[in-house]
Amino acid sequence: MVNTILFPSSYMNRRKIDEDMAREYDAALDTGLFDTIIFGYDDWFEERNLRLSFVPEKEVNAIYRGWMMKPEQYYEFYDKLLSRNVRLQTTPQMYTLMHIFPNIYPQIEKDTARIHTFPLHSDIDIRDCIRAFGRFMVKDYVKSVKGTEFPTYFDESTSQSEFDRWMEVFYDYRGDLLTGGICIKEYLELKRYGERTNEYRVFYGNNEVISVCRNSLQGNFTTEPSEAMIEKYKNLDSVFYTVDFAELSDGSWKNIGAGDGSVSGLSEGQYYGAFFRGLYHAMN
Repeated sequence: MVNTILFPSSYMNRRKIDEDMAREYDAALDTGLFDTIIFGYDDWFEERNLRLSFVPEKEVNAIYRGWMMKPEQYYEFYDKLLSRNVRLQTTPQMYTLMHIFPNIYPQIEKDTARIHTFPLHSDIDIRDCIRAFGRFMVKDYVKSVKGTEFPTYFDESTSQSEFDRWMEVFYDYRGDLLTGGICIKEYLELKRYGERTNEYRVFYGNNEVISVCRNSLQGNFTTEPSEAMIEKYKNLDSVFYTVDFAELSDGSWKNIGAGDGSVSGLSEGQYYGAFFRGLYHAMN
């Protein structure tokens, strides 16, 4: 039985919940279905010292909800928690599969953008990328630098020297969060409703759909991905994960990403109480 949620503390006070996770923490408690444990944020993320608000006398099964970790850090996190009677349901192997996009790519490639991967700091020939994709995006194995001045995509108008300069910017932005390698990803033209794209995030638990929510601040009048497409991804090799879907300009739908459920954010406007009740029933 999964009856415990593990949350990070506030950076300034390990006895208080992280301010950005407070709504989730309150919602999980309000369901009456979960116990909660808080771990010290700065102790763990800066010093690798795991401090818990309490240590169970007997082993409990738990779900983590919090910030991303690199796979090697999650492995250590998992083992230290297990030594303190907390067994995370997402194993390190599951986390690494879903968190590192090229790992899960073979299972979703028929419905997602094509990718090429490169080692970090390797020379990337922009002409090869343009020949392969026309327009393309740049990410590491986990995230892009969306929301910055970094270009949304590159195309034939970009010279090699310009691209190389932008890659230096990319490395600066990702900094210590840089993970795995570089992922050159085919750029997909998404349909827009006004200024908004039409994206949905689906949480899955134990081969069941937990929630389907709008994920790009679009209005209530947009179409949704088909039930068949959502159901198609119920059986990926993890117990708790997300898949993101987006409508393309031609009205078709693509899978635009997948991630570990422990570190995937809830959507703006999502009803947190319903999410945690769905999570409980899927995991038990």
